[in-house]
Amino acid sequence: MRYSNLFAPTTKEAPKDATLPSHQFLIRAGFISQYGSGLYNFLPLGKIVFDKIKAVVKEEMDKSGANEIQMGVVTPADLWRESGRYSIFGKELLRFQDRKNNEFVLGPTHEEVVVDIVKNRITSYKQLPLHLYQITTKFRDEARPRFGLLRGREFTMKDGYSFHKNEASMREEFAHMEQTYTKIFTRLGLDFRAVDADSGAIGGSGSKEFMVLADNGEDDIVVCEKCSYAANVEAAKRAKQTCQIEPPQAEFAKFHTPTPVKDSIAHIATFFKVDPFYTIKSVIKKAIYEDREEIIAFFIRGNDTLQETKAQNACGSLDLVDASEEELLSIGLIAGFCGPLKLPEDVQFFIDEELRDEKNLICGANEDQYHFVGVHVVNFNEARYKDLVAVRIGDICPCCGASLGITKGIEVGHIFQLGQKYASAMQATFLDEFGKSQAFYMGCYGIGVSRLVAVMIEASHDEAGCIWNKQTTPFMLDIIISNIKNESDVRFATDLYENLSASGFEVLLDDRAERFGVKIKDFELMGFPYALIVGKGLAEGKVELVDRKTLEKTSLHVEDLQAQLKELLS
Repeated sequence: MRYSNLFAPTTKEAPKDATLPSHQFLIRAGFISQYGSGLYNFLPLGKIVFDKIKAVVKEEMDKSGANEIQMGVVTPADLWRESGRYSIFGKELLRFQDRKNNEFVLGPTHEEVVVDIVKNRITSYKQLPLHLYQITTKFRDEARPRFGLLRGREFTMKDGYSFHKNEASMREEFAHMEQTYTKIFTRLGLDFRAVDADSGAIGGSGSKEFMVLADNGEDDIVVCEKCSYAANVEAAKRAKQTCQIEPPQAEFAKFHTPTPVKDSIAHIATFFKVDPFYTIKSVIKKAIYEDREEIIAFFIRGNDTLQETKAQNACGSLDLVDASEEELLSIGLIAGFCGPLKLPEDVQFFIDEELRDEKNLICGANEDQYHFVGVHVVNFNEARYKDLVAVRIGDICPCCGASLGITKGIEVGHIFQLGQKYASAMQATFLDEFGKSQAFYMGCYGIGVSRLVAVMIEASHDEAGCIWNKQTTPFMLDIIISNIKNESDVRFATDLYENLSASGFEVLLDDRAERFGVKIKDFELMGFPYALIVGKGLAEGKVELVDRKTLEKTSLHVEDLQAQLKELLS
């Protein structure tokens, strides 16, 4: 490609709302343009990168044995009603009506559509397993679209859906997709981890996220310093916490605790002269459901923090918000003095799993200015116990006993074991080996294709701009003619460009009538792996090669230049 034919509008200034490097550089370097809130066009350079990423994803998915299809972006609302998600998905689901008042949605995900495709077409276990996938446009009406391609409203995803006769087959495909995704992200040259994750609105019995490690990552990832354990903080587990300090010894009793700091565990621990480890903290939330609101109490150790996604999963709510003191009083709860014993009968509550069977603890007595001492956490219904706490740096790995750390990551892929959730809801069944009707077991597998364009830059950039790797760069080499008025320089650069292009190499010839400083700045901003400067040194038989990653310059002799470049660019 000659630069004089390339549409790549570069700018010196980044958009005011662009805070991340990928957002700034992709717009400044002319890879994408914004035309609305969370809406972006891919310009020629961005489209090349996008297509390269898409090709890697498609090649590995095809090798895996999956079948590519194309589902519509617009979905009838009735399919979402069948699955039960139409009213609970949230405002991210864009709903609209056509001229006949028929209701539709713009698909943010396609479980309902793919179940409808398979329903009544796959009728026997002999036709299973089956894996269908697509690479297509999605839409989520994000409340706060930001970070450019990382959180836009319109985006391109690879989403795949597998159908199975039983759970064992579903788990086998889940493991196969974990291997396939590992191949995809390895081919793209990314530093990533597969981590245990929360299933969120998709649902299912288990899921894993693929996280690219990056300083600007939007997710916190818990990682073991020794073994391969890794998990999103929303799903992270730890070995049971212990304390070297001896527990307080007391018979069960109610104790007067006149304290002006109702919500301070530290104050209670000081008052009783105990470590906060031996106290029970109450966190009261208002749970939002589709048809109601409910006050729910969560009980954790005094030195722990409630992980709200875990808490939300425990009670099955759509959201959790803070409850006011007045709302607590209305159901008989007193802020600062709540505990799991002698709660008002109608109050829903959950206890952190690590408190099960623990003894000699202190908790609120559900009476103003009173606490219980000598508390044993026993005789509660099994359903009360849930994993509720946020894992912290220094906690112990549940797999090997080493310390856990926390790093930043960006989600690029997510795989789910859906089970029979969607097939059962939509009455999609097949006949098993015994002639009995069964709902399909399903898996779901997503990759953010357009998001990966931005992730490549979050993972590799400097102050000057993008640094593309060889797998995804629009051009491998930028041949810069420093003085376009020098005919011999132009002739040499053009001959070299045509020879390399004819040999199948991706080369950009910067033949613009611009100053050399402008051209080299654009090269650094756009971030192609190499630039070859054809300038004053050509009279002495030399040209200069610039490595974009290090910005180191190397002088090359023109005699064997083509052979050297072909070896370098291969």
